[in-house]
Amino acid sequence: MNWQPVREPHRAVPLPREPDPWGTRRPGGSVEPFAGSGAGAAPFGGWTPSLLAWLFPSTDLLVLCVVTLALGFLGPAAAIYVPAVLLVLAVRGAQRLPLCGRVSDRVGSLVAASGLPLLVLLAWVPASRVLLLGGCSAAGLLFGRLLTVVVLRHAHGRGRLVESVVIVGRDGAARDLARALTEHRAPGLRFVGFLDHRGPAEAPGGEVLAAPAELAEVLRRYHVTRVLLCCTDETSPGITEVVRRCRSPKVDICVLPRLPGLGLAASRTSMDEVWGIPLLPLRQGAGAAGGRLAKRAFDLLLAPVLLLLALPVLLSLGVAVRSRNPAAFFRQERITRAGALTRVTKLRTVTDSGHDAWTPTPHQCDRLGNWLRGNHLDELPQLWSVLRGEMSLVGPRPERPYYAVRFAAAIPGYADRHRVAGGLTGWAQVHGLHGDTSIVERARFDNQYVEYWSPWLDLVILARTAGVVLTGILGSRRNRQGGNGASPTRDNRSGNRWSRAATPRTGTS
Repeated sequence: MNWQPVREPHRAVPLPREPDPWGTRRPGGSVEPFAGSGAGAAPFGGWTPSLLAWLFPSTDLLVLCVVTLALGFLGPAAAIYVPAVLLVLAVRGAQRLPLCGRVSDRVGSLVAASGLPLLVLLAWVPASRVLLLGGCSAAGLLFGRLLTVVVLRHAHGRGRLVESVVIVGRDGAARDLARALTEHRAPGLRFVGFLDHRGPAEAPGGEVLAAPAELAEVLRRYHVTRVLLCCTDETSPGITEVVRRCRSPKVDICVLPRLPGLGLAASRTSMDEVWGIPLLPLRQGAGAAGGRLAKRAFDLLLAPVLLLLALPVLLSLGVAVRSRNPAAFFRQERITRAGALTRVTKLRTVTDSGHDAWTPTPHQCDRLGNWLRGNHLDELPQLWSVLRGEMSLVGPRPERPYYAVRFAAAIPGYADRHRVAGGLTGWAQVHGLHGDTSIVERARFDNQYVEYWSPWLDLVILARTAGVVLTGILGSRRNRQGGNGASPTRDNRSGNRWSRAATPRTGTS
């Protein structure tokens, strides 16, 4: 197939991936709930996981609003404190409802979340009132969660809000886990059966529903909302891609770690358990709906401030570029979330022939263009794209359609970076992965960012980006030689990029 760049903005570009017989992928490489092959087929899960996921956040919001109103904290104080507490809880992963229903493990997170935002209020609120607010908030959050768990267990006892569970694997550890789910009646969980590589025909006992390769059909048929992975050497081959195709916001996936056999343990706050058996919950990060909303709120909070601060610099640079070129700006099509096309605006730094090349060479840029590109200042106009919602402050750097399609076909996992919107800067860029560097390594860092996203990580990346830009500007003034301020990491580029993109497929780096 001859893939050509698409010229209409916001139109999705198909990113070729391995065969997908269940139709679970979006064109952009992200994954959506399995909808079956027929019209009206039921998607994975149901409304129960969504309700349970919002129980703690909604309870926390209600408690904080009641506490701030009761203590007379109105206006800016409440507007700052309540979102800040919810943000700290989200960053610490304390808003997830644990399987065991134990609230005591989160007491430290509740106290920290209630106390940290108070440091801001101390600037204009008396210390005695600030301490009263923190103490009442922590106590209220703890009481609210305890009450939520009590009500939830009552609903479970009446058969309400129960989740269906399947276990992938059938070794001794998997059978122990199934026994804990059935004999000890884990609250809110109903064990459906195993998925085993031998299949139901070869496995005795009738507990095996299907082979792991049929996980998608099992999720749809039995309305499963939780998958527990107990993979062994026999069941692990191929299970990675099967689970990838079944990712959905309505299906929670937990892994049974082999930590007890090692005599070691992980942090209790990051683990879950069923009757003393540890489980490691997996998260979807910024690619999930909640992550996208939080990320957009983060952008709307910071992008206007950064745009106002950068406006004088941007206007000065625009005038300087316009004095040397027919226009100060140019626009280029790039791939963003879910394969959608957007047009990014940059300061013009290369000749017309250089815009068509993936990596313009230094001789295609004048002295000012080399300096702008070397210090990444040509990207400043994209702050407006962030404000409009076409990009994000932090995320994988968007690529042009022509190259994105080919990278997705050649590099495993490349299309997964399009689970979030493209960013002005990214996790790969602050690790020096820009210019003449490995595309495979960039995709690895981009996917790590998507899966482990948090507002704190965005702040770290923005701070490191500012440090790199300032260091580059100061260094170019001291080390400019021969009138050329080009950056060796961005402008001394070779055309041998396709070999870098393709070599990892042969096992070399």
